[in-house]
Amino acid sequence: QAGYATGHFGKWHMGGQRDVGEAPLIQEYGFDESLTNFEGLGPRVLPLCDAHDGKPPRRHALGSDTLGHGPITWQDRARVTESFVSAALAFIDKAEAAGKPFYVNLWPDDVHSPFFPPQGQRGDGTKRTLYHKVLETMDAQLGVLFDRIARSRTLRDNTLILLCSDNGPEPGAGSAGPFRGYKTMLYEGGVRSPLIVWGPELLAPGCAGTIDRTSFLAALDLVPTLLEIARVTPPEHTVFDGQALADVLLGRAPGSRTRPLFFRRPPDRGEAAGIDNLPDLAVREGTWKLLCEYDGTQPQLYDLAADRGETDNVAGRHPEIVRRLSAAVLQWHKSMPPDNGPVYRADTKGKAK
Repeated sequence: QAGYATGHFGKWHMGGQRDVGEAPLIQEYGFDESLTNFEGLGPRVLPLCDAHDGKPPRRHALGSDTLGHGPITWQDRARVTESFVSAALAFIDKAEAAGKPFYVNLWPDDVHSPFFPPQGQRGDGTKRTLYHKVLETMDAQLGVLFDRIARSRTLRDNTLILLCSDNGPEPGAGSAGPFRGYKTMLYEGGVRSPLIVWGPELLAPGCAGTIDRTSFLAALDLVPTLLEIARVTPPEHTVFDGQALADVLLGRAPGSRTRPLFFRRPPDRGEAAGIDNLPDLAVREGTWKLLCEYDGTQPQLYDLAADRGETDNVAGRHPEIVRRLSAAVLQWHKSMPPDNGPVYRADTKGKAK
């Protein structure tokens, strides 16, 4: 409605995936063009895995190839992101030729296990090595797109690129550095990831190459923030879960979201990295973070400004903060739809009843 060409290329994961064919197509969400994988519907690229030693490649469709809803292209797993990049480049070329601004989602999933780097680059075959090689390959594939933007004066001066992840590292693959936990955990190592912002003519002068270690925002904040940067007024009565934080994103000033941020673990993840008594709910408000069970028991409270590694549980020293944040996260949890998975009880944690 604001005149932007819109394209989505990569993982979708918002209904219609694997063996589920009854879901809206990506275009029904407002995208002009799309190309996805087995986590979505419409035109899609499905992976061929483990073609080596004279063996034929194995089709890894997880039921997506039987759903219809768009043409299917089979591609070597190590080159799926290359297909997404090629589609994004063609989309950008078309938008530029038409004189239209554009918005692009490019959501690769190479760094989601299992890892399939190109044959000949698998080294010792350990999880860490495979992850590293997949990351290198993805970097080179995305570099083609970034170079296309950087080499065009018009695009370089008017394009903002955001690079981020949806969760922390998987055990045995990546590292969360000083942060506690891994993917599927609600500790910072599971839910915190860097956000890299590139846009030479859009960022505040002097902020290129710097690191903001204090500002805090969430993926929920990106949509209202990008609309603000693009000077797009959303339809009347639109309600966002996130906040517009353009000055923070563009490096003009440090700052953080003022609303609390809530988390809930998937119910089918009874344990992770050999730990089976992990908190189910979490809330962050400012620098305070509380984790607890579904019923609010076993609270853990951390001051992330002083303890980013979440090693010192100060719940016993701040009962009033525990009460307030526990009430908030339990109310939020009650307001949410039930998880679409096994039902879990506090007394049978990790087991379906």
